[in-house]
Amino acid sequence: MIKEFLVGLERVLNYPLLKLGDSPITLALLITTLLLLGLVVLGERLFRHLFVMRLLRKTKLDHSLQYAISRIIGYLVLLLGFYIALQVVGLNLSSLAVIAGAVGVGLGFGLQNIINNFVSGLIILAERHIAVGDRIVVGGVDGKVEKISLRSTTVITNDNIAIIVPNADLIANAVTNWSYHEAKVRFRVPVGIAYGSDLEQFRRLMLEVAAAHPAVLPEPRPDVLFTGFGDSSLNFELAVWTTEMIHSPSRFRSELLFAIEKKLREHAIEIPFPQRDLHLRSGPWEAARPK
Repeated sequence: MIKEFLVGLERVLNYPLLKLGDSPITLALLITTLLLLGLVVLGERLFRHLFVMRLLRKTKLDHSLQYAISRIIGYLVLLLGFYIALQVVGLNLSSLAVIAGAVGVGLGFGLQNIINNFVSGLIILAERHIAVGDRIVVGGVDGKVEKISLRSTTVITNDNIAIIVPNADLIANAVTNWSYHEAKVRFRVPVGIAYGSDLEQFRRLMLEVAAAHPAVLPEPRPDVLFTGFGDSSLNFELAVWTTEMIHSPSRFRSELLFAIEKKLREHAIEIPFPQRDLHLRSGPWEAARPK
């Protein structure tokens, strides 16, 4: 009974489902191929985490460059492993090339976005304009880069929300990277005050607000810039240097605005609202009658 079962199982496993060139495709061949490909993926992860990353940590390269090198090496290992696995099971790659050419036109349009994102991911890892740990702003998304994968980049916002950004968007669109050069950046807070205010007093108060905030760097020194004459206000910018833009920019802006409002209110400096002057001309006026 067992022998008959094994003979029947062998027939099922070795039954040719289709023929690829001179190589018959059987169920046993498919199972073997999937197992080998799975071992290649598992081996690549173990090789990358246990060997490549350990080796790179001993170098003086920064973390983002170590990550980029490890990912590129991992992709190369996968390609080599897949090639060897297909050779081991005896698949003729020249026959696969024929099939790939036949279906490539049909799948090209459907896969163009995936391929575009994949190539963009390789460009990001190679050029390192964006790296893991950077604070970026792109397309309304503001957060810290958590992971760069084949198709997309994961960005974590200050609200601990993970946003998946396609890699192609990071290549095609303008990206603000607050961490690209160094963490220290100049931050500007616009402030408008009423005409007739004491400008020297206002300047002194704004510098006091900047000096009192612990996240404002003393060097380079904060400054108050006069940006122009508005319709209803004199417009200024409080310019300060800080490293908070890569950590909590919204909170930093909010704390400065709270402190500015409190300081202006304590010294009776008005923050004006938009005003319009209406002039009425004297003289005869006749109401238009409906015809």
